[in-house]
Amino acid sequence: MSATLEKGLRVLKEVIDAPIASYFNSCVHCGLCAEACLFYTETGDPRYTPIHKLEPLRRVYEQEYTLLGRLKKMLGLSKPVTDGELDQWQELVYNSCTLCGRCSAVCPVGNDIVYMVRKFREGMSASGHAPEGIRSAVNRTVTLGSPMGVKLPAVQAQMKHVEKDVGLPIPLDAEGAEYLVVLSSMEIINFPEYLGAIARIMQQAGKTWTLCSTAFEATNAGIQIGNSDLAKVIVSRIVEGAEKLRVRTVISPECGHAYTALRWEGANLIGRPFTFEVKHIIEVLGEFQAQGLLKTEGFESDRLTFHDPCQLVRRGGVIGQPRTLMNMVAKNFVEMPDAGYMNWCCSGGGGASAIEEGEALRLQAFRKKKSQFDAVSPDRVVTACANCRIVLEESLEHYNMDIPVVGLTEMIAEHIPNKPQAAARAEGA
Repeated sequence: MSATLEKGLRVLKEVIDAPIASYFNSCVHCGLCAEACLFYTETGDPRYTPIHKLEPLRRVYEQEYTLLGRLKKMLGLSKPVTDGELDQWQELVYNSCTLCGRCSAVCPVGNDIVYMVRKFREGMSASGHAPEGIRSAVNRTVTLGSPMGVKLPAVQAQMKHVEKDVGLPIPLDAEGAEYLVVLSSMEIINFPEYLGAIARIMQQAGKTWTLCSTAFEATNAGIQIGNSDLAKVIVSRIVEGAEKLRVRTVISPECGHAYTALRWEGANLIGRPFTFEVKHIIEVLGEFQAQGLLKTEGFESDRLTFHDPCQLVRRGGVIGQPRTLMNMVAKNFVEMPDAGYMNWCCSGGGGASAIEEGEALRLQAFRKKKSQFDAVSPDRVVTACANCRIVLEESLEHYNMDIPVVGLTEMIAEHIPNKPQAAARAEGA
């Protein structure tokens, strides 16, 4: 047995806790989780049944923690988990799972299958069976502070461009601000207009906010690869930055697992409560709207639909706010089938979009999302997750579907009256 396999198996034994034991014992093998997984529905391959993806972990549980399993192991009646098997399982645990949570949502006995996959990834990572794309992102996160290799100078350069475009300052390291805005690399590089939208919204709401030079990146590669220690490091950077600047609220970016790691798991990861609140930008905009601090004028004429990011709706329960915000600026807003809590994944969450060898499968799974769009024929799709936005754009292009994808925060900002003079001049040029 290789040293890495031995380490991986040791980690698998360690991550099997009471919830996982109860989940394996209570599974009734009904198959409902299969019909909830877009990788199964679009391929028909039983290997992609969510509970089947956990078979090596189930066998470790049985062999190590059940009397019958120990007896079978002693008599050679159950096969050990091998390095070759884990290598084969990489596709099932990473490529064909976005941690979207639909399988957990439909389980009739309440098993949290996503929790089990997350724990299984811990062992896969430790045994060297994580995909190269995610490993590279993790390495960049550790060495550079960002999975896309974005450093502070790049952030500052984008800040200057945005300031020029919107005619408003982008604060950095402002102590005592009400809000600390953290970003994902995708927003910094691909969608810098998000930062301009934040500036305009905060100005109208009369709120103080800031970026942090030591904690601008929130994408949590530790969650994606299955490494709690790394997840803790990434969260700790943000906690230290927020506490140093004495902010009241940290605004999570439009990145699903950044939100999950920081909002729902962060305090447990660092071992103590936060001294601040954590909210997704859509939650903050919903609060501003309810308090009368968010005013818009005019309406979009296009036929619009909203793609619910998985972590936001199923882990966060943020369902009503985006619809209230959409109705502020859209006269022709239509819901897709299965919208809201049971919305279908974009097919690229949970690190799947970083796995080059999984692209063909990911595009095949996207047909489920395509069917939602086909049902309502939107002119544009609106969403609130930068990763979803990129995956949707690439997948729609693959299927020759001319449907632009836009961010909800930016759309709201476009309808804020009394634009700064610099922005008005730029538009008139």
